[in-house]
Amino acid sequence: MNDLQPHAARADNAKGALYLQFRIGEQRFALSVHEVIEVLPRQPLKPIAQAPGWVAGILSHRGQLVPVIDLAALSFGQPAAHRTSTRLVLVHYRGGLQLGLILEQATETLRCRPDEFQPYGVDSGEAPYLGPVRQDDQGLLQRIEVNDLLPDAVHQLLYTVEPTGMPT
Repeated sequence: MNDLQPHAARADNAKGALYLQFRIGEQRFALSVHEVIEVLPRQPLKPIAQAPGWVAGILSHRGQLVPVIDLAALSFGQPAAHRTSTRLVLVHYRGGLQLGLILEQATETLRCRPDEFQPYGVDSGEAPYLGPVRQDDQGLLQRIEVNDLLPDAVHQLLYTVEPTGMPT
């Protein structure tokens, strides 16, 4: 029986990478689970003065201060709905940093090959985080590129580093 377990694990890996699916309104999106640190229920946040409206605030989590953005507000100008399926997802961000994402209906995963996501031919210059798309029986699913989520000015606002190396 032990011989079957490694074989089954290899078979799963051959089927592709794992993605966390979520929605913004009726649109479907996905994040690679390799970018996900932890999926949490929504948490109280401290607002950040003078930040863009889609910056939801700061989360204190396990001794770290983590900036949180509302991906629905960033993408379509409307904040994420307050549902039981709305989650706060902590992800790996540039250079070993953490970023929190408020995501609607972030309750399911999908396994597929990364090459099933294809470029869609539109220059999303204002939204470089919108990655390639994949078509399935439910429609189109778009991958989010985490490291491209924040414009440089917002990155500098949220990740001002003191000599201690901790974000302020």
